Amino acid sequence: MASTSRFTTAAIACLAIAGSSDAFTTSIPGKSAVKPFRNPTNLFVDGPKDGTTVTSARKEIGYDAKSGRFFETDIDKEDCIPEDEYCVVDDETGDMVRLTLEEKERIFLDALQSYHFNGRQLLNDAEFDLLKEDLSWNGSSLVNMNRKETQYLSAVQDYLKGKPSLSDSEFDQLKAELQEEGSQFASSKEPRCYIDTGICKVTYQPDNFRSNLLYLPVGAILSIVWLGIGFEIIEPLIRINPLILAALGAPLIYNGSVSITEQFIFPNNKIVYGPCPACENETRVYFGDILGVEGFGDVASVKCTKCKASINVQKKSLRASTLPKDD
Repeated sequence: MASTSRFTTAAIACLAIAGSSDAFTTSIPGKSAVKPFRNPTNLFVDGPKDGTTVTSARKEIGYDAKSGRFFETDIDKEDCIPEDEYCVVDDETGDMVRLTLEEKERIFLDALQSYHFNGRQLLNDAEFDLLKEDLSWNGSSLVNMNRKETQYLSAVQDYLKGKPSLSDSEFDQLKAELQEEGSQFASSKEPRCYIDTGICKVTYQPDNFRSNLLYLPVGAILSIVWLGIGFEIIEPLIRINPLILAALGAPLIYNGSVSITEQFIFPNNKIVYGPCPACENETRVYFGDILGVEGFGDVASVKCTKCKASINVQKKSLRASTLPKDD
C-alpha cells in the first residue's frame, strides 16, 4: 500500500511539471497560431455597384449594396424588351409594345410574302433577323420551310423577275398541293382585300366535327338493330356481355354507316368554315347532296348572313372570295 501511494504521488508530480513547461508546446515566433476571421462585409467589396440591374426576357433583377442582396424590379409583364425580343412602337405613346406569338407570325409571313411577291421590304435585315430568332425561341414552326414552300416562293420571285422557273400548270399544281397540306405560304386564314379589283379572299378550313356528325344517325340506328338481333338470336344460345356484343359488331356498324351515309343520305359531303372575306363573320358551307336533292358541287355560292356579300367557295382548294365590285 505504501509503495502504491508513493507511485501515485510521483505520477501526479510529473504531470504538474509537464503542464507548466513549454517543452511540448509548438509555437511560431512572430505569428499567431489562430488567424482572426475576416469581416464578412469585406467579401463583397469587389461586387456589383449599388443599383446594378440584370435584365432577362421577362424579368429584371437589381442589386442593393446596403443589404447585399438581389431583388426583382417592377417590370410589367406587358413591357417589351427590344434587346431580347421583337417589339413594335405604339404610335400614340411611343412605348415598346409586346406582341403575341400569332401577331409575330403574321408580321413574319407578311414580310416574306411582300418581299417575294411584290419585291417590297417591310422590315430591314436587322428587324427581320430579330423577328425570326424570336419566333425560333418561341417554338414557331413558321420559320422552318419545307422543300415545297421554298420552291413555291422561289417560283414566285422568278416570275416577278421575268424569268419563270415553273410552267403555269406546274405552279398551279404546286400551289394546290401546298393548300391541301395547309401551308400558310400558299393560303391565308385571314381575309385580304385588293384595292384595284375590290375582291377579298381567304382560305376556309374543313369542319371535321360536323362532318363526322353526319354519320351519327345511321350509326345509332345500326347499333340498335345489331344489339336487338344479337339478343334475339344469340341470347337464347349463349349469354354475352352487351359491351362484348357491341365490340364484335363495331366493324360492321362503322362500314355500314359510312356506306349508307355517303351513297344515299349525304353523297359527296364536305363541310367547311371560315370568316367572311368582307366582314370576317364566321360562315359555314355544305358541299354535296341531301337525300337526292342536289347541292353545291365544285363551287358554292353563298351570301354572308351579316354583310350580305356574295361569296364563292371552291371545294377542292377551299378558297373563298367575294365578287368584284361594280364600277
